[in-house]
Amino acid sequence: MSDPNEMSYIEHLKELRSRIIRMFFFSGLILLCCLPFTNNIYLFVSSPMIDLLPSGSSMIATEVASPFIAPLRITIYTALLISVPYFFIELWGFISPGLYKKEKAFVIPLIISSIILFYTGIVFAYLVVNPIILSFFISAAPDSIQVMTDINKYLDFILKLFFAFGFAFEIPIATFLVITTGLISKDRIKTLRPYLIISFFVVGMFLTPPDIFSQLFLAIPMWLLFELGLLISRDPTN
Repeated sequence: MSDPNEMSYIEHLKELRSRIIRMFFFSGLILLCCLPFTNNIYLFVSSPMIDLLPSGSSMIATEVASPFIAPLRITIYTALLISVPYFFIELWGFISPGLYKKEKAFVIPLIISSIILFYTGIVFAYLVVNPIILSFFISAAPDSIQVMTDINKYLDFILKLFFAFGFAFEIPIATFLVITTGLISKDRIKTLRPYLIISFFVVGMFLTPPDIFSQLFLAIPMWLLFELGLLISRDPTN
């Protein structure tokens, strides 16, 4: 005779698989819609670098397939970024049946806030951090060096910034959840503040390109967002 709990577990796995498959199909559909605009997307993402290059300089491709692969890569990542809200919808659909009504009212604002913060981090990286860092690097180049950045290296740089800042901007949500669920008390987190601040700088060192400016631009917002998370959190034990 089958164990009802085991059947329930298998059904959950089947549902999870179905939702993951739908996520892939949705991302693929978004990618198909983005493909006709591949060159426009590439120009938009690379414009901060192109605008700052000295006169006579340009982006270069050091590999045979780079002129085709680089724009396609950024289009794939763009499709994934556009699909993020749908990923959260599928996640919500998977966990919501197991939540009480009060918990559902609590989770929906968190999901919406997570999406907004994720995109805010990417916009901050594109509009603020990336131009400042690029401007410094280019202006610091000696006169004997002609700046001509490889397109793949630039995309690696900016995509790393996008995802680092996108996830770093989720810190208020993580702080809020840790305190509100009672996992760690608010007073305890406050005593750990100095160690957390150091950890933000360590994380910034690993998640950003190897320069002090990228690390500072990530670590300082992480610190401020952590303080924001503390501010909006309410300790259930108090």
